[in-house]
Amino acid sequence: MASIGGRMAWVVWGFGLLGYGLTLMHRSTLGVAGLIAAEHFGTTPGIISTFVVLQLATYALAQVPVGLLLDRFGSRIMMTAGMVVIAVGQTLLATADDLSMAYVARVLFGVGDACMFNSVLRLIPRWFAPQRVPLLSQATAMTGWLGQVAAVWVALPLIQSAGWTAGILMTVSATLAVAVLIAVFVRNAPAGAAPSVATYSFRGLPATMKSVTAHPAAQLGFWVHFTAGFSLNAFTFMWGIPYLVVGQGRTQAEAGNLFALLSIASMVTGPVIGMLTARHPLRRSNLVLLLVGAVIVCWAAVLLWPGQAPTPLLVLLVISLAAAGPGTSIGFDFPRTNLPVTRLGTANGLVIAGGFVGGTTLILLMGLFLDWMAGGGDYTPLQLRLAWLLQIPFFAVGITGILVNRRRLRRIMAAEGIIVPSWREVAERMRRRRAAGN
Repeated sequence: MASIGGRMAWVVWGFGLLGYGLTLMHRSTLGVAGLIAAEHFGTTPGIISTFVVLQLATYALAQVPVGLLLDRFGSRIMMTAGMVVIAVGQTLLATADDLSMAYVARVLFGVGDACMFNSVLRLIPRWFAPQRVPLLSQATAMTGWLGQVAAVWVALPLIQSAGWTAGILMTVSATLAVAVLIAVFVRNAPAGAAPSVATYSFRGLPATMKSVTAHPAAQLGFWVHFTAGFSLNAFTFMWGIPYLVVGQGRTQAEAGNLFALLSIASMVTGPVIGMLTARHPLRRSNLVLLLVGAVIVCWAAVLLWPGQAPTPLLVLLVISLAAAGPGTSIGFDFPRTNLPVTRLGTANGLVIAGGFVGGTTLILLMGLFLDWMAGGGDYTPLQLRLAWLLQIPFFAVGITGILVNRRRLRRIMAAEGIIVPSWREVAERMRRRRAAGN
């Protein structure tokens, strides 16, 4: 019989990671092969960028509905279905000759993509001890960065050597193979464990969605993911390279190196943030606010710097964004510790939507603002600097959402006997310990 933390747990999680990493490779393919895609469809890179926006918007909007289905059917079915839908979407993208079918392909991919990360996250608390969950959640998110690296090292060379259609279809074959492996090896929970899926009817889905999404733990998770993630998503998916090249006068190679640093820094800071979250569960929101504060300070320094910012300052900005990435995963810890396991899919779906709703909205607003400022011409460094100032209300709204819902959640925790001590009480406790030690 399978047990918590046993060999089967690592097998289940490992195949989940394989599916998620492959999904991220597909998600990043258009970013690394944008020029090839533009040539294939006979359009401009700007039009190809709308594929990314549509995909991210679909991904964000599908999170809660997919989460409800995840709670009802479990990770195994949803991951298998997600991989199949991704394969269909990528096949359509590979064989499409016009933009309309390509847009349909990206919608399908967004739906399939929405099934994967949430499903892997839902497996972890069922198969591993609670103290391991934060670190493994961060490790799961890190797999996404490896998938993005695979887009550069695997998908792009295949497309360059075999052509657009054949190259993508080769990656689709791997996707279908992984779908079969997930169906065979992944299980929702260890044998003999308590039920891990809900038994409500489809008629009861709206009421279930309302009760879960209204809970302060789910809402706090949403605002944590939103506030820590929107700037990173806007930077990595759309406006980071243009800002570094045009706004900061860096070469494509230098901008690429900064993006590589972002990936490496995320993989380094992820485990550290996971360990801090596990060791200080009552201070999770404070850790998020510190990470967000670092991003705000670095952006302020870069945007207020007269002329081009020095390289060390850009490095600090990239590192702060990289650390905020794992910070978004702290948002999943609030539903995990405050809601039943049969509601985690829905709650985590709401959390995931946070950063992508924020990032997609910022990407669109920056695009509209820049088109208005440039009047259809090339962007100037000043215009890009002003466009990034649109982040200010996002930070204000996000931090407010964290503080308001943290207060609501702490009231519920206090009613259950869990009191979060004030910083003054913590300082006094530390003083007494030092005094006792002397």
